[in-house]
Amino acid sequence: MKIKTKLIVGSCVSLALILVLALLAQNDMNRVVDKLRFVEVQDDLNADFLEMRLSEKNLFLFKDKGALREIASKIEETRDTLAKSHDRIVRGAGEANYLALRRRLDAYAAAVDTAAASGNAGPESEQSMREAGRALREFSTALVARERDQVSEIIALSRRTMTVSLAAVVCTAVLAAPLLFRKVLLSLAKVERLAGAIAEGKFESIEEPHSRDELASVIRAVNTMSQRLSSREAEILQSKKLASLGTLTAGVAHEITNPVNNISMMAETYETMGDDLPKAERLDMMRQIQEECGRIHGIVTNLLDFSKPKTASMRQICLNDLVQGTLPLVRNMLHVSNIDLRLDLAPDAPTVMADVSQMHQVLINCITNAIQSMSPGGNLRIATRADDGTARIVVADTGKGIPPDILPHIFDPFFSTKGTEGTGLGLSVSYGIVKNHQGRLRVESTVGAGTTCFIDLPALVPMEDSHASTTA
Repeated sequence: MKIKTKLIVGSCVSLALILVLALLAQNDMNRVVDKLRFVEVQDDLNADFLEMRLSEKNLFLFKDKGALREIASKIEETRDTLAKSHDRIVRGAGEANYLALRRRLDAYAAAVDTAAASGNAGPESEQSMREAGRALREFSTALVARERDQVSEIIALSRRTMTVSLAAVVCTAVLAAPLLFRKVLLSLAKVERLAGAIAEGKFESIEEPHSRDELASVIRAVNTMSQRLSSREAEILQSKKLASLGTLTAGVAHEITNPVNNISMMAETYETMGDDLPKAERLDMMRQIQEECGRIHGIVTNLLDFSKPKTASMRQICLNDLVQGTLPLVRNMLHVSNIDLRLDLAPDAPTVMADVSQMHQVLINCITNAIQSMSPGGNLRIATRADDGTARIVVADTGKGIPPDILPHIFDPFFSTKGTEGTGLGLSVSYGIVKNHQGRLRVESTVGAGTTCFIDLPALVPMEDSHASTTA
């Protein structure tokens, strides 16, 4: 069942329960109102019956002949009241009680008529009137008391019914809502975890529920998306590998072709004219061949450094000391290129574990690229800072910047924006070194504004901080 349907059904059930409770409460209220109206009428009748009994006492104790007329008049008024209040009495006490009350009133009226007809209120007439009056009075009083008790019972029963019903509704809502919310929240948490994993490049999947509600549809859609993204990523990676292989092959061929051609031409020259050349020229030719072989060796060495980085010789070093140790290696280049250097070294720069020579190579590559991208008079800023457990070195220039379509390829091997002046391995090797240090090399650039390199390394936690956190 879909969640929307469950919510609609739950709302309808709740509304139905509330409607039933309202109808029951209305019914009980109507019964209470009818009985209270009956009690009002019966109280008036009891007052009339009491006056009849008082007149009856005047008749028998003081021999007041006018009392019979008063009693007869009161009886007629009472009959008229009974007739007018028929509906109220029937709704409150029932038809049987109404008829029983009429019979007792008629019996009392008959006793009064008998006494009036004889003209002598003797012992027999007195006894008959007293018994009929007492029966009428007792029945009326008992009837009122019984109806009052029923009113109290109805109110108590209605209160219990409302309390139990509301408790049932609340318990149902309290128990049902968390079950529904728990299912929704658990499913959303799974989707959130999967989305986070996908954002990190981990294309996982969630176990699909057996239900066919909206959440199940969302989970199936996210699983399908994850599978498709995984497939697309594999295709993209394969495409990048092929592109990198092509770039690598073209770069190696281009870099090696020139020295090989030079060696080949010098070998042909030596073969053809070797005997005629002076010894000095032959030695110079051999030195050129050695230089060209050195070029090839350098290319192969850089390529090996890129493909198989050397094992790092790690030691602790302050981030500021790492930067300061690099500056003498590039100071002459900065002076010749007329680049203004600004250092922004954090006084609380963290300590890192690093292979100092390899990190010098990374910094030299980044600084060299920055210098070569700027015209004389440019500004180079090198900064250090700690950022949430990360030691960061920032190398920012004011050069021409890197176009957005080129920026994603700057770490590809043999990819260069310098034409024949660069091998395209500097940033690739630097990227591998930083990654081997469990860090991250990142570049941001804006055309016409400059480029910024971010070198992030894991910061070492000072011993006192580590001890304090352990104690806490």
